[in-house]
Amino acid sequence: MDLQFLGATDTVTGSKYLLRTARSKVLVDCGLFQGYKNLRLRNWGALPVPAVDIDAIVLTHAHIDHSGYVPLLVRQGFQGPVFCTPATFDLCRILLTDSGHLLEEEADYLNEHGLSRHKPALPLYTREDAVRSLKLFKPVEFDTAWHASGDLQVRFSRSGHLPGSAFTQVDDGRVSVLFSGDLGRPADPVLQPPVRMRKADYLVVESTYGDRLHEREDVLAELAGVLNRTAGRGGVVLIPAFAVGRTQALMHLMHLLRERGAIPPIPIYLNSPMAASATQIYRRHLKELRLGAEDCEAMARDVQVVTTPEESRELNRRHGPMIIIAASGMATGGRVVHHVKAFAPDKRNTILLTGFQSGGTRGASIASGAPTVRIHGEDVPVRAEVHMVHSLSAHADAGEIMDWLRGFEQPPRRTFITHGEPPAADALRLRIERELHWACHLPYYLENVTLN
Repeated sequence: MDLQFLGATDTVTGSKYLLRTARSKVLVDCGLFQGYKNLRLRNWGALPVPAVDIDAIVLTHAHIDHSGYVPLLVRQGFQGPVFCTPATFDLCRILLTDSGHLLEEEADYLNEHGLSRHKPALPLYTREDAVRSLKLFKPVEFDTAWHASGDLQVRFSRSGHLPGSAFTQVDDGRVSVLFSGDLGRPADPVLQPPVRMRKADYLVVESTYGDRLHEREDVLAELAGVLNRTAGRGGVVLIPAFAVGRTQALMHLMHLLRERGAIPPIPIYLNSPMAASATQIYRRHLKELRLGAEDCEAMARDVQVVTTPEESRELNRRHGPMIIIAASGMATGGRVVHHVKAFAPDKRNTILLTGFQSGGTRGASIASGAPTVRIHGEDVPVRAEVHMVHSLSAHADAGEIMDWLRGFEQPPRRTFITHGEPPAADALRLRIERELHWACHLPYYLENVTLN
């Protein structure tokens, strides 16, 4: 079996792994590149294998950096099945269609305002492309062995990063390889913990936080401090948040703060119809949550969902105190970009970042303390307070990754470290080699290895 790395090398985006045998070609994950322009340009280039020659796609979870390339691959001629868990399918139905819609919306905006060098600017794919791709999805339950194609047998196990997120083990009868996807956290406030995996001949493990530990501060107290401080200034708290995962955790924590009287009844606006739909999906997959149905209903009651573009624009004309949660989590696109443009210049406001900010994104620029951020061809001043909450990440930190790896009964023959910026990936490699004495490798983009 050959394994080729088509993404998630030297970066946390664009996850794609091509498995080849004499009888099969299967793509594990099919994500979009995000962040730096040189990475985003890869989305427009051809894969090293024609789409029509790929037999099947297997998704570890629904986030766009793992699933967002599927509609484009279908448009290029892919006709095989897309395997995932039931919750991943439910989430992809909203994430992929929303992605296509946002890509169209962005192209229309650039064309309307003459902000693109391309005449006209075109979307990478459309909402219609996404809807067409969903017809190929085949949901499969956890802990059930099945054949993706030919000689490749696959099994999903719960990874605790997102409803439906799965460790994905692929076996051709002679050798097995385990893909961690995104590894969840053992004490996530919303999701059940990742299961222990006992063995695999080869392992592909993520390293998003491979060089650091999450802060162990009381996240409720930290959130309350930021919200109360900004409300006291009469400001707006703007939270760029992933529509699936981070938004639901924030809604739950803010509900707890309100219930305990730790924050005043500040209006909370959820400016993401997709996030509202995702919250409904959480309620359909309660087995994967620590929360019950009443908890899910309670956290949804505290927010006002903003549905139309007109309502979104109206928010930009209002003053605080108020809280706005909007996608995307790294401020790369969507309605949050317009909110950053409106609220970043005012020092009374706060931009609250709640997760990893990939290099080259607006979120990363804001987190680094940049005095301005580029939006729609303008340099927008960032005078608002910027606060980063590290402990809300849904990715395991370095210590949690190591704890999970220690659950293996025997070392993999080789461990490939991906889905991390170079310092994080190399730090994790060094730690695994020193503490576990496992053979590790940092793959490069398009590298092909044979799994003997």
